[in-house]
Amino acid sequence: MSVSTASAARPHSADQVEAFHLKQRRRRNFMENFASARFLLPIMVVFIVVILIPFLQSLVFSFTDYSGYNFADAKFVGFTNYVQCFKDPTLLSGLGFTLLYTVTTTVLITVIALPLAVVLNRKFFGRNFARSLFFFFSVPSMAVLGLVWQYIFSPLKSGVVNTLLAKIGIDAVPWLSNSGLAKFCVIFVAVWAQIGWHATLYLAYLQAIPADIYEQAAVDGANRRQQFFNITLPQMVPAMGVSVFMLLTGGLKVYDLPYGLTSGGPGYSTYTVTQSIILTGIGSSRYGLGSALGVIFFICCALLVALQQVITNLVEKRLS
Repeated sequence: MSVSTASAARPHSADQVEAFHLKQRRRRNFMENFASARFLLPIMVVFIVVILIPFLQSLVFSFTDYSGYNFADAKFVGFTNYVQCFKDPTLLSGLGFTLLYTVTTTVLITVIALPLAVVLNRKFFGRNFARSLFFFFSVPSMAVLGLVWQYIFSPLKSGVVNTLLAKIGIDAVPWLSNSGLAKFCVIFVAVWAQIGWHATLYLAYLQAIPADIYEQAAVDGANRRQQFFNITLPQMVPAMGVSVFMLLTGGLKVYDLPYGLTSGGPGYSTYTVTQSIILTGIGSSRYGLGSALGVIFFICCALLVALQQVITNLVEKRLS
């Protein structure tokens, strides 16, 4: 009886065998997906509660004149807040400087950090000290660095830089009281502070490249410049993608360094979008306008990051 039952449970034809294995694979895939879902569930809950719900609330607020007190009293105003964002010079200044800061720091840090990592990867006396020194720049918080460099770049004669310039007969320079110089100072400090960290990131990827490749290239007659462009650079594209992505996202949401260094001045020349959202939405109790600016900012961030991903993929395919 048991033999006949077992033989009846087994598939006989090729179609039955294929259907049996397909059913087993589906069951196995379902169990694997279920196990993965259990690990993803806490992350999804945090994402929904912390990111998705607040974003949807901001989207709703952006079409109202909500003041932050009682949403039941808010009135629907359509796209009035969005139109106001493009008319308010303060908000436009914050958006413009944020984009300028993000693009400039990303380009400069990438251009400087990658060759710096190549140099730090070579053997020379004091290499470990040099690595630690460059990495140390990124250890203090940006808010602290802003306060320190505020004293260094002080437009008064007592400022560190102006004191040094006075010793060689140069008058005091209005570093933080001139709009153009203030932008330069913010970008300079940001580049100075982040080069070491991103050079360390590139250095980690460089050390993963087999030394045999460089030895073979040297035997074939390739010099250091040819090795850099034909071996190092293609191997570093994934690292550049990670670094550029972090620089873009960090630059777009920057707040602490410009606020600590210039407080957004002089005027609104170094205002950032984050500072504008905080002062407009919370400080002035115009949550609708601040939410509209936040939505516009989110769209700009999404477009810029998407463009970065496309460019990175194109460069990777071209160099691979």
